[in-house]
Amino acid sequence: MASTSTSLIPLRGHGRKASFSSSPAKTALKKALRFSFSSRSSVVICVKSSSGAVKYNEVVVDEEMDKIRRLQNGSDVRGVALEGEKGRTVDLTPPAVEAIAESFGEWIIKALQKERGRPVEDVTVSLGKDPRISGASLSVAVFAGLARAGCLTFDLGLATTPACFISTLLPPFAYDASIMMTASHLPYTRNGLKFFTKKGGLTSPEVEEICDKAAHKYANRLTKVSTMLNSPPKKVDFMRAYAKHLRDIIKERVNHPIHYDTPLKGFQIIVNAGNGSGGFFTWDVLDQLGADTFGSLHLNPDGMFPNHIPNPEDKTAMALTRAAVLENTADLGIVFDTDVDRSGVVDNNGNPINGDKLIALMSAVVLKEHPGTTIVTDARTSMELTRFITDRGGHHCLYRVGYRNVIDKGVHLNQDGVETHLMMETSGHGALKENYFLDDGAYMVVKIIIEMVRMRLEGSDEGIGSLIKDLEEPLESIELRMNIISEPKYAKARGRDVIEAFRSYIEEGQLKGWALDACGDCWVSEGCLVDSNDSPAAIDAHMYRAKVSNEKNEEIGWVHIRQSIHNPNIAINMQSSVPGGCQLMTKVFRDKFLMVSGMGKTLDFSQVDKYARLGKMG
Repeated sequence: MASTSTSLIPLRGHGRKASFSSSPAKTALKKALRFSFSSRSSVVICVKSSSGAVKYNEVVVDEEMDKIRRLQNGSDVRGVALEGEKGRTVDLTPPAVEAIAESFGEWIIKALQKERGRPVEDVTVSLGKDPRISGASLSVAVFAGLARAGCLTFDLGLATTPACFISTLLPPFAYDASIMMTASHLPYTRNGLKFFTKKGGLTSPEVEEICDKAAHKYANRLTKVSTMLNSPPKKVDFMRAYAKHLRDIIKERVNHPIHYDTPLKGFQIIVNAGNGSGGFFTWDVLDQLGADTFGSLHLNPDGMFPNHIPNPEDKTAMALTRAAVLENTADLGIVFDTDVDRSGVVDNNGNPINGDKLIALMSAVVLKEHPGTTIVTDARTSMELTRFITDRGGHHCLYRVGYRNVIDKGVHLNQDGVETHLMMETSGHGALKENYFLDDGAYMVVKIIIEMVRMRLEGSDEGIGSLIKDLEEPLESIELRMNIISEPKYAKARGRDVIEAFRSYIEEGQLKGWALDACGDCWVSEGCLVDSNDSPAAIDAHMYRAKVSNEKNEEIGWVHIRQSIHNPNIAINMQSSVPGGCQLMTKVFRDKFLMVSGMGKTLDFSQVDKYARLGKMG
C-alpha cells in the first residue's frame, strides 16, 4: 500500500522545511499550520496518502515552547548565541530573541495602558549592548520584535546595563523602557537580555510571563527574522549624556575648594575594563575630571574577551589590576564586569576589595552618610561582616541569593518604613536608594572615589582600604556544587525537592546541632530567606541557611544550600570559625542527609564526597 508520511516538523524560525514526496502532503501541511496552539499543547497534522488513507503524525509543540522558557535566567534571559561550547547547542537564536522582544513590547504597552487608564501611542524602547560578536545579528531581532509589537525603537549602540536603565529617566531621552543585550561575565558564546522600565529592572515572575508569551509566538512562527526593518531604530549617543551625569555627581559632591571642575587632579586611577563596555569611564569620566589614568588595562571593546573574563570576582582580572596599581603607585584600581553593573576595586597598597570586603567598604561609606541604616545582603556573607556593620551602628538583613532578590528586599523594606540605603550581593551587584535602587558598578565606584577625595581634603594620607582595616575574615570558607541527575525540564523540580528535604531534616532534628538561621529582623524568617509579611516576594529558587553548633552548643559556622537559577545544580556554601569546621560540616551533610534521606541518588555529589574525605578541593 503506497503512503505518504511526515517527519517531525521543527516549529522554529530557522528550522529546515519538512520535505514531502507529494503535493497533497504539502497542501495538508499548509492547512494544518493555520491552527493556533494553546499552552502546553500538541498539534495533530492530518496527511492524506496517495491511496486515500489518513495517517496522523504529532508535531510536539511542548519541546519548542520549553526551549524559550528555559532561556529565562531569573530576572534575565540568557542563552548560547554562538557555537563553540562543548556540550551546548545554540538556543538564543534570532527567532527566539524576536519573539521575546515582541512579548516584552506588548507587556510594556499593556502595563502603560493599565497605569494611565487609557490607550497609549508612541511607546519608546531603547536598546544597548555590550561588545559581544553576536550582538549585531541579535539586535536586528530585538528591533524587529519591538516594531512588531508597535514600539518606537532607539539604538544606544555600545552601552552599559546601568546606562540603559538611566535612559528611561534622564531628559531629554526618558524612554518608556529599555533592554540591555549582555551575558555579563559569561563566555563570548553567550548572550542575553535585561529588561527595564522607569521603575527599575523586571522581576523574575514578570520575565517568566514574557517568556511564556514568547514561547507561544516562537512555536507558532516558521518565518525567519527579517534583516530589513520597515522602521529602523533611531541611533542616539546616550553614553555621552550618561558620562556627564556621572561627572556632575562627582563634581557636586566633592565640591573641591580649588579646582571644582577637575576634582580628581593629583589622583592616579587604573581602570581594567576587561574589553567590555567600561572603557568609557576612563576617557569620558576620569580623564575629564583631571585624573591620571596611565596604566589602565583592556579599555577597547572586544567581544572575544581575549585577555581575561571581565569579572571583578575573576582572580586574573584582580591580579593584573593589582600589578598595575603597584607598578604605577596608583591611588585606586577599578575592575568592571562586561556590562558595568558590577565592579571591584584595588586599594593603593594593592589589596583586592571584592566580595564581603567590597560590601564592608560600601557599608562604611553609607553609614557615615546615613547612621543606623539597614543594609541588605545575600545570606552567603560572613558573620564577621555582620559584626563590622553592627559595630558601626548599622543593621544587617540577610536575604535570598540573587541580586534582584537583594535589591527588591531593600525596596520593600523602605516601603514598609525601614530605612535601607544599601543592598549588595557578594558577586559585586550593589544598589543604593539614592541611585534609583539600580545595581550600577560605575556608580559604586563614583561613591568610593568621592570618599577617597574627601579623605585627602580632610588631611588623611591613607587609602580607601583603611576604612575596612578592622574587618576580620572567616577562618574557613568553601563552595561546593552538586549536579542534578535529570532531564533539563525536570531539573528545577528535582532541585526543589532536595532543598525542601534539607529543610525538613533540620526542622525534625535529624541533623543534631543544626538550626535554620534567622536574623530576627525585617519580617524574614525560616533561614532568612522567606518573607513572612503581608506581601511575600515570589520564590525564584529555593534556598536555606543553617547555623551549626558543636556538642558544647558553641556555634562553629553555617551552611547555605541553594538551587542554581543558571544551571541544573545545587550550590553549597560553608563558613567556619574553627579549623576543620567546613570538612566536619560536609561529612555530616553527606552522611546524615544525602545518604540517609536518599536524595543522593538524584545528585552527582562527587565534589562533596571528595571534600568530606580530603578536606580540600584539589
